[in-house]
Amino acid sequence: MESKKYLLQEKDIPTAWYNIVADMKNKPLPPLDPKTKKPIKAEDLYPIFAKGLVDQELNETDAWIEIPEEVRDMYKIWRPTPLVRAYGLEKALDTPAHIYFKNESVSPVGSHKLNSAIPQAYFCKQEGVTNVTTETGAGQWGTSMALAAKHFGMELAVYMVKVSYHQKPYRRSMMQTFGAEVIASPSMSTRAGRDIITKYPNYQGSLGTAISEAVELARQTPNCKYVLGSTMNHVMLHQTVIGLEAEKQMEMAGEYPDVVIACFGGGSNFSGIAFPFLRHKLTEGKDIRIVAAEPASCPKLTRGQFQYDFGDEAGYTPLFPMYTLGHNFLPANIHAGGLRYHGAGSIVSQLKKDGLMDAVDVQQLETFNAATLFARSEGIIPAPESSHAIAAAIREAEQAKLEGKQRTILFNLSGHGLIDMAAYDRYLAGDLTNYEMTDEDVAKNLAQIEQIL
Repeated sequence: MESKKYLLQEKDIPTAWYNIVADMKNKPLPPLDPKTKKPIKAEDLYPIFAKGLVDQELNETDAWIEIPEEVRDMYKIWRPTPLVRAYGLEKALDTPAHIYFKNESVSPVGSHKLNSAIPQAYFCKQEGVTNVTTETGAGQWGTSMALAAKHFGMELAVYMVKVSYHQKPYRRSMMQTFGAEVIASPSMSTRAGRDIITKYPNYQGSLGTAISEAVELARQTPNCKYVLGSTMNHVMLHQTVIGLEAEKQMEMAGEYPDVVIACFGGGSNFSGIAFPFLRHKLTEGKDIRIVAAEPASCPKLTRGQFQYDFGDEAGYTPLFPMYTLGHNFLPANIHAGGLRYHGAGSIVSQLKKDGLMDAVDVQQLETFNAATLFARSEGIIPAPESSHAIAAAIREAEQAKLEGKQRTILFNLSGHGLIDMAAYDRYLAGDLTNYEMTDEDVAKNLAQIEQIL
């Protein structure tokens, strides 16, 4: 194992988040009211989300939004995070490429999700909220929100996708340790949950279903708001601290990335690493490739349709413009639970539609092959989600070797896999398989959603 770290100081933590929408020529289409099909207004969102977050969500003019001092003080617990030159991986691949990764696994909860959990909890507390609800797939977001809610003295209920609730019991334990209530979704505690259990008695859950349950509980609970860990604009905004730090660190390394890569579920860690570098492309014409790596079993960017769709299974949310597989999509039970979401965030979807970024899909076995090579080369066991980015980075490095060209690759290590060892056990035992949607499955699912565009 051989690597080199590029470390920033506390003073280098960003003082403002980067709002890419301000620099986009084509702004994302507005969310729509499902009944009227007219754009929603801020006041339509205030009953569900904290006002400060809604204002960030709808801001299309300010490129820089100040980070509150209390939020920045909490960031100081673990930020800035290291940028690492992966010499060990380069050697293992015998590639001329230079491979760097931003290590977000060093946060107290082991992933990037805390970057947004803290400001979301902060803005809820500023409004006097006492209870919050959310959903979680693999558990990283739920764990982050549990810690943030406890810090600000709020009660939290987390609907955890049922397959992950059982696959990842220690994520559940972490949330409970921080004081959150964790419910396997779908559950019998909400109408949305009861409806889907009635329709599919053995259904193991999806993020779309868990969102429905969390939104329903928020609506029924006094002084309660809903928070979420991906897809929406304000979440992408908070995560840009990753890429803003990485910009400075790449300068320290004396290089600039030819390609920036991140795994993709709804878009939070992808946006965090990619948007600050995309800024150079949008405002300076910089030649840089941005790549989202998603599961072959949940290929919304590579095989989905750009369409207005609900963000949840039950249809409680507004209609969002997105690349989608349909809000009724039933995902395979892969171990990258954080990537099993049916749609992509509106900003990312518009960027993809405009050709400003690329997407690749990766099979489950390729991700675990990449994960074990990375672990043996760099000494870090990555989360199954992050391993999609590693697999895509390895593809880029192998292509550089084939062409005999030096290429600078930057990817985001969004989290560690130390609580995902059950998945590694199954991989090492040869029990994991690949899952892939057929063209017929994709077309059948998309045919069931209302065609608005």
